[in-house]
Amino acid sequence: MGLVGITDQLWAWGRQLLRPSGPLPRPSRRSQVFDAILALGVSAIAIPGSYGVFPRTTDPLDPLASHHVAWAVVMLLIAAPLTARRRFPLAVLWIVMAMGAVVAAVTDDRATIRFSFYVCLIAAYSAAVYSPYRMPVLVSQLVAALLYSQLQQLRSPTLPTVSSDAVPALVLIPLAIAADGLRRWRRRADEERTRTTALERERDEASRRAAEQERARIARELHDVVTHNVSMMVIQAGAARKVMATSQEQAREALLAVEAGGRAAMSELRHVMGLLTMNTDDPAGPVQLVPQPGLDRLDALIAGVRASGVPVELTVAGQPRPMPGGIELAAYRVVQEALTNTVKHAGGASATVIVDYGAAYLRLEVADTGGAPRAAAATGNGRGLIGLRERLAVYGGTVHAGPRPRGGYRVRAHIPLEAS
Repeated sequence: MGLVGITDQLWAWGRQLLRPSGPLPRPSRRSQVFDAILALGVSAIAIPGSYGVFPRTTDPLDPLASHHVAWAVVMLLIAAPLTARRRFPLAVLWIVMAMGAVVAAVTDDRATIRFSFYVCLIAAYSAAVYSPYRMPVLVSQLVAALLYSQLQQLRSPTLPTVSSDAVPALVLIPLAIAADGLRRWRRRADEERTRTTALERERDEASRRAAEQERARIARELHDVVTHNVSMMVIQAGAARKVMATSQEQAREALLAVEAGGRAAMSELRHVMGLLTMNTDDPAGPVQLVPQPGLDRLDALIAGVRASGVPVELTVAGQPRPMPGGIELAAYRVVQEALTNTVKHAGGASATVIVDYGAAYLRLEVADTGGAPRAAAATGNGRGLIGLRERLAVYGGTVHAGPRPRGGYRVRAHIPLEAS
């Protein structure tokens, strides 16, 4: 590595050391007021106390020897930078050091130099706590130590001497600050622990709700898939049993319908199971999925119901248009559930299906003329309509089901759409 490479490396290290660990702090209004009170308070304590505690210079050439007002103003100016100790901590430290050097150069007043040293201690502490420039702060504190060591040698015994009246303050004030810091740290730790516990509870609750919603979704899918196809199969199998001895051709057609219903049920069940195993680690690869049924498959659905012996008439109003897959699936399930209930609970009835494509809505209506319940009706538990209401509620839709005034049963669904 040549000289240029070494220089570049050293320059990169220097930039890394000088890089701030974060932005400069932005103290609140309350903190700014506290710092201003701190600067005034330190000056208010030092000005009157210094008259009787610290020996003053007797040099008649000292500008602060007899002008007490000027001396008090200098004390205020030394403490004034502390008002910005949080916002610009490193700059305040250097300003205080510069003022200390100037004061030591123009006056031999021990009280003023001692006061400058105390203010420098506060500024050094603030720089260490609040400044994001860690390495410059460390260097500045070393410079401050060297500066006041030199002032000690020049103005001995200014710095090492501490008045007995100031000892309680020097002991109690740091102790109070440390106790307050410990109390704040414990309070923040308790708050953080409480917040972490609350977040864990919220996460567990969200996971539980998500699991419940997923179980409910799977249950709805399985109900919709199994109920319709199995109901068709049971009815066709019963019809085949009744005509097997008298009409083998009709029995054959009924059994073919049972086979077709079973294949349809297996296909849709395979789709639902595929949704549950999409993240499988099976080396054979994920299950091949087929699209979810939509309104384009209503003809096949109605054809299967007609094959079971229930006449169904389909009416489409408005202009069909593409819609979100979730809405199409929900609409398909509404028609499927309503026709399944017709087959199970209204033997011998006919049904009508109306699909109305509005400008801002999709309306569905499935009605039957009424009939006698079949044997499959005993397996109903009302979960189908509950599942439909939950499906449509996701899209802001509603479903109403009930008997017709002139007999039969009717299911109406209304799903709002975005105007296209």
